[in-house]
Amino acid sequence: MAKIFQVSVRAGMTRVVEPIARSLLRAGVSPNAVTVAGTLGVLVGALGFGARGHLVAGALIVTVFALTDLLDGTMARMSGGSTRFGAFLDSSMDRVADSAVFGAVAYYLATEGDHAGMAAALICLAAGGLVSYVKARAEGLGMNANVGVAERTERLLIVGVGGLLAALVHPLALPIALWLLAAVSLFTVGQRMRHVYRQAQQVDAPGGRG
Repeated sequence: MAKIFQVSVRAGMTRVVEPIARSLLRAGVSPNAVTVAGTLGVLVGALGFGARGHLVAGALIVTVFALTDLLDGTMARMSGGSTRFGAFLDSSMDRVADSAVFGAVAYYLATEGDHAGMAAALICLAAGGLVSYVKARAEGLGMNANVGVAERTERLLIVGVGGLLAALVHPLALPIALWLLAAVSLFTVGQRMRHVYRQAQQVDAPGGRG
């Protein structure tokens, strides 16, 4: 269900960003430039606002600039496909942005004296990196890990909603969202490792594809 929802949302957003993508390409802006600009925007929202307790502004800025992840991909497709360096840059900048978001949240909660919430943010930071690493490592070995309930979009959505609810409804909303995210992120790591294990068993078995 989560995957179907994500695909539907992405399809709708693609129709919105395509005119913007065409305009940027006509203006000579490259997909890589958009990738870097989007990451810088996330850094401003996370470190400049979120870490200082301005949760609403931080969440909104991060959300807007995180959407460039869809924009640069659309631009790459329209200009003939992503280059190897473009794919590498996009993945690397995603890790920088994610680290800034959860690092900023951990710092903010530490300043508020919420050590349990800070611990949850650090678990999310580590588990999120592991979710991405498991997939990348599997693909490097000729397998795939395209499973899981906590991919990057879902992770940013959960922490963003938690931040908004913490500012507008109740402060406990953010640590609750983080613990939920920590649980589903670790579950996703397990899902992906199990998925890769099954593929490896087939490849490594006598007479297997390997």
